[in-house]
Amino acid sequence: MPRQIFVNLPVKNLDASVNFFTALGFAFNQQFTDETATCMIIEDGSIYAMLLTEAKFKTFTPKAIADATKTSEVLICISCDSREAIHEIVSKAVAAGGSTYADSNDHGFMFQHGFQDLDGHIWEVMWMNPSFVQ
Repeated sequence: MPRQIFVNLPVKNLDASVNFFTALGFAFNQQFTDETATCMIIEDGSIYAMLLTEAKFKTFTPKAIADATKTSEVLICISCDSREAIHEIVSKAVAAGGSTYADSNDHGFMFQHGFQDLDGHIWEVMWMNPSFVQ
């Protein structure tokens, strides 16, 4: 079985978060969804985000939950197939109630932009020119 990654994120309002990420085009695995958590599919078979209510999240850690609107606890970066796809997902995020946190960056070989979700988690979105990667 290939290795998988599950990013666990605390959310204040699970229903609002599901609606937000649905508006961005993400789907959810209903087998791992209840009133305290949902499994968002980032890349089927390998990459997922577990959106957990703060109460549920607290059962996994003895540490305080960071307020992502005030501190950076993690930067999540996902790739896209094109610059246009980056503009599309960032626009959808803003339209769904999220916000941008910085201007886009064009490094020539790589283009990056991003958004903050409803809880302030930063999602970077990037495209890298395939001819640059060796």
